[in-house]
Amino acid sequence: MGSISEEELLQMVRDFIESESASPISPPSSNTMSHNDQHPYLTLQEMIRRATKVEVDVLEKILVHVKEMGIAREPTDLLKKRLVARLKMDGYEASLCITSSVCTLGRSKVVQYAGDYEYIDVMVGESNGDGKPERLIVDMDFRSHFEVVRPTPTYLELTDAIPSVFVGTEEKLKKIISLLCKAAKESLTERGLHIPPWRKASYMQSKWLSKDYKKVSVPITNMD
Repeated sequence: MGSISEEELLQMVRDFIESESASPISPPSSNTMSHNDQHPYLTLQEMIRRATKVEVDVLEKILVHVKEMGIAREPTDLLKKRLVARLKMDGYEASLCITSSVCTLGRSKVVQYAGDYEYIDVMVGESNGDGKPERLIVDMDFRSHFEVVRPTPTYLELTDAIPSVFVGTEEKLKKIISLLCKAAKESLTERGLHIPPWRKASYMQSKWLSKDYKKVSVPITNMD
């Protein structure tokens, strides 16, 4: 996965901050989208911008740390470890998570990743007043997971709205994946292309939401 530009990170912060304002969400300007096609785009925008204060706070901390570490030269795996260490220094309960490499689709189909998948989680506050901490998922290259070959103009505009860096709850992530996988299926079908199993929502969700994951201890000394 490629490096994340500073401008992309800044745009991500602006997207979150805009959720606090009363300004309406504008549909894409392209004429390629019909009235019915606008719904997924607007739904995605609403999901992304409906951010809590803690989501914005975590994202802003990530922005500061990534800029300080020099993102253009930082390998992705090392970047995540150093981010976890720095978030822990900020007082967050942050961890590096590794999802199991095997994902089961349906009753008998098993698909394997090309290696284990790593992401960050941050345990914050309480969820719905039940006394349990809420889990925030942090992915540093979120948009790339939804790229497809020969995307339709409608799908391309939808993916352009996906943030490069995702910070959000498991429930928000699940809804976004479901929406995007449905749109990807429609795009591939319109192009007459086969829909691979790794484009199904169940597979995509298992990267971040599978119960088969482990947390890796990252000492604060990894900050430097």
